[in-house]
Amino acid sequence: MAESNEKKRLPRLALPANARLETLAVREGLPASQWGENAEALFLTSSFTHPDAATAAARFAGEEEAFVYSRFTNPTTMMFERRLAALEGTEAAIATSSGMSAILLMIMGLLKSGDHVVCSRSVFGATIILLEREFGKFGVETTFVSQTDIGAWRAAIKPHTKLLFAETPSNPTTEVCDIAQLADIAHGAGALLAVDNCFCTPALQQPVKMGADLIIHSGTKYLDGQGRVVAGAICGSDQLINGTFMPVMRGAGMSLSPFNAWVVLKGLETLSIRMAAQSANAMKLAQWLEQQPAIDRVYYPGLPSHPQHALAMKQQNGSGGAVVTFTVKPVQGADAVDKQQALRMAAFHVIDCTKLCSITANLGDTKTLITHPASTSHGRLSEDQRLAAGITQAMIRVSVGLEHIDDLTADLACGLDSLNI
Repeated sequence: MAESNEKKRLPRLALPANARLETLAVREGLPASQWGENAEALFLTSSFTHPDAATAAARFAGEEEAFVYSRFTNPTTMMFERRLAALEGTEAAIATSSGMSAILLMIMGLLKSGDHVVCSRSVFGATIILLEREFGKFGVETTFVSQTDIGAWRAAIKPHTKLLFAETPSNPTTEVCDIAQLADIAHGAGALLAVDNCFCTPALQQPVKMGADLIIHSGTKYLDGQGRVVAGAICGSDQLINGTFMPVMRGAGMSLSPFNAWVVLKGLETLSIRMAAQSANAMKLAQWLEQQPAIDRVYYPGLPSHPQHALAMKQQNGSGGAVVTFTVKPVQGADAVDKQQALRMAAFHVIDCTKLCSITANLGDTKTLITHPASTSHGRLSEDQRLAAGITQAMIRVSVGLEHIDDLTADLACGLDSLNI
């Protein structure tokens, strides 16, 4: 009898075909081991044994799907990848050691010298530096455009454009781009569209349903949800994940550790309920901030005052998310060199007066976190780059947690009410 050429695959769970997101978040993964554990197992091993040399050769050659070496295959990591892919509605996912390493893997897998990227100028500061400075050295060209100006995206396309990249909502200004329109522009140019879904997660938004080809995640944020580990992932088609990115992962090794994968895997179980509760808190906080005399502007997609409010409600399942950004008015009579220094002093005053909020540049925690983006997450950008992205010295970003909303408003009121505006 002739041998089958069909690749041997690892088993999958027998879940209902129409299982909803909340069910997938607690059930998708791998079948239990022979011990029948109910909680997902943590496989802390660097390598895996094989029954014979021929099987080992077949597995290393990719002829049989199996666990070989934890730099690129591990049961715990695969459970996280399968679960996240199911939540995003994609065929596959690949886990990475951080959100930035996911972007690094994407660029290394897709681009070469002479290729061109069109990227929102409102993306995370480290992403701008990675594209402009690091990959610019290797001949990858990037054009940065307004997040919300579809005409600018279209005009930036060149014959050698291979990738469009945006994060929506953006960090920290919460600008929302039209994913479907960007997908049309990308595909019309023969390029791919990648969307960073960190702020919304699949609990609020599934970009692939609007035409995105790749979804980027910093699992450090809402996927974990409690600020415990650093993690990342790319979601997409099986061809891109296993055909394009896996070979790069095997060589470059920006892999996620099994322990971190297990932590984020367990975090996914409560993703939907956390996002719902934190988003509800954020909406209340944003509404309260709009009424405060010391506030100049509130950036929150759930507010009718947000420029892309209608689009956000359409794309984000009617939710504004859990990040609220605002700018304060400058202090009067401050001993400051210029207005920007006065604005920075005012922002620092509000942040330093908080006792409940954690002063840290992370986001997505169940604890409310507060930061000054211009001097932390986007501190390595030039002032011109920050201003082009809408980030001023007066800006404060709040990642809203699960504390009682009255306690949060009282905490922020201490600084806002004592500003000499």
